[in-house]
Amino acid sequence: MPIEPAAAPRRPTVDPHTGRRADGGPEPERLALLARLQDEFAAAVPDVAPDALVPACGDWRARELVVHLAGVHHWAGGMAVGDPSRSEDLPVPDLSGPDGGAAELAALYARHATALRSALAAAGPDGASRTLLGEGPASFWWRRQGYETLVHLHDLHGARLGSGPAALAAVDVAPEVWADAVDEVVTMFQPRQVRLGRMAPLRDRLRVVATDLDWSWTLEAPAAEAGGPAATIEAPAHGLALLLWGRLTLDEAGAVVAGDAAAARRVLAAPLVP
Repeated sequence: MPIEPAAAPRRPTVDPHTGRRADGGPEPERLALLARLQDEFAAAVPDVAPDALVPACGDWRARELVVHLAGVHHWAGGMAVGDPSRSEDLPVPDLSGPDGGAAELAALYARHATALRSALAAAGPDGASRTLLGEGPASFWWRRQGYETLVHLHDLHGARLGSGPAALAAVDVAPEVWADAVDEVVTMFQPRQVRLGRMAPLRDRLRVVATDLDWSWTLEAPAAEAGGPAATIEAPAHGLALLLWGRLTLDEAGAVVAGDAAAARRVLAAPLVP
């Protein structure tokens, strides 16, 4: 008898309010992933000229990217312990050194990365915190800061290598990690952007498929007529995540569009993330 091909693993269901599995499956090692990504970011900072342009991030330079992520870590550490008073704004270190301040930037980042990990570990996954969706457990930040770091690690390598596509091979995480970053955009960020009035509700329903996992999600349009999506975008999980984060174009992400291509582009042009 012919051997039937194995079914693709079912896409995990993650509660956007907690960042935890809602389907009884095993929890990823989120703090370990965060630590690894932070270490890679810190190690890469000295290799990037502080004034290097960050692709797909407007006029940002590498120094602004590093200070931004350090500031987000500082703020998120406060949120994770229920203290929303911390600001993301950090003083820019002295960048007058012979390396353009790269060593000072690396030290600044490492200090706040370590402080965040310490705060998250001390809070534990069940610690009372302030999240982007209201009161919730600190586990929300275990997930959120991992993907904040992942996307900005790609940005930093892009600044070093000169383009977003060139940076893809420099960020080595499993497709499941990139796919969970897609899930965060679809289930948490995009609905929040609508709720906060940062974007209008979508006019079109868009299905996105991670081809390396055969996992799919749908960006919903509340006013859309019942039925299938207006369009489907298929791409590897890393390309899909960076496409939704506005870091890559459809071509750069290796994406294939089926259906109404104009509808797909309308969705992607919306501010799906902050």
